[in-house]
Amino acid sequence: MKLINYTFNGTTRAAALVEEQVIDLNLAYEAKLVAEGEYRAKEIAHAFVPATTDELYQGGQKSLQLADEAVAFILENPQASKQQAIFAREDVKIEAPVLNPGKIICVGHNYREHILEMGRELPTHPVIFAKFANTILGPDDDIPFYPISEQLDYEAEFTFVVGKQARNVSEEDALDYVAGYTITNDVTYRDIQRRTLQWLQGKTVDGSAPMGPYLVTADELQDPSGLDVVLTVNGEVRQKTNTANLVFSVQKLVAFLSNLMTLEPGDVVLTGTPGGVGVAMTPPTFLKDGDVVRIEIDKVGALENKVATVKEAVPTA
Repeated sequence: MKLINYTFNGTTRAAALVEEQVIDLNLAYEAKLVAEGEYRAKEIAHAFVPATTDELYQGGQKSLQLADEAVAFILENPQASKQQAIFAREDVKIEAPVLNPGKIICVGHNYREHILEMGRELPTHPVIFAKFANTILGPDDDIPFYPISEQLDYEAEFTFVVGKQARNVSEEDALDYVAGYTITNDVTYRDIQRRTLQWLQGKTVDGSAPMGPYLVTADELQDPSGLDVVLTVNGEVRQKTNTANLVFSVQKLVAFLSNLMTLEPGDVVLTGTPGGVGVAMTPPTFLKDGDVVRIEIDKVGALENKVATVKEAVPTA
């Protein structure tokens, strides 16, 4: 499945994207239960196939399997739902596939070529830092460029979402704990990032993590290695690599992180960016108003967002 959240008439709900159709998962499963003669169909549907992806991931593989069955049912029986469960893609706003994760863990210095361009040695352990939920944007959103810096940069990131609680997981079992894969642009305010030893402040400005275009579930993408990654700015290739070049693979990251902390369903892990970031160009070349940043990853899709200057600083209320 390709999982999304969508907004229609001011309400945001979980869905699957099937070609150009948006299928509301909760309503589709409720309709399936009603057709099967179940009592309390609404309550059962809410428990097993909730209305947001954040809750859906908590249900693990069972909820994803039931959601998949619900999609197949409603596509064959579109009149079965009392409420509208199928929408045209152009009639809704697509949001990020995760809305309010407990953790957004980012991995730095994880592609060999990026490490070399930054003049560093290969790390013996993953370099990790954090972003927060305030940074998340969807594929239909612009990247806000606040007047706090003139050094807005891009970072293409192959991203995975945790599918079940993970603690002390082995590399061999690691992929069993992944719900699926998506794309994130780790937008960074470089001068703010570098004004202290800690990177956090340059990484956590509102709207600095566009994510999407959806989450490809792990049953459809079983091998996260060997995937081409390309980032373009206004059509010009800036970053190009393959996930085979990761220093620490998805399996290694799940094992490493789960031995540090308990990973929970819906937690997001950005696996690192390749070479070609704007700050490392000669001369350094940063994003500006109107630039279009597109990231394509094999078997995952394409995430495209436009940079839009915001005249006022980050709002305080």
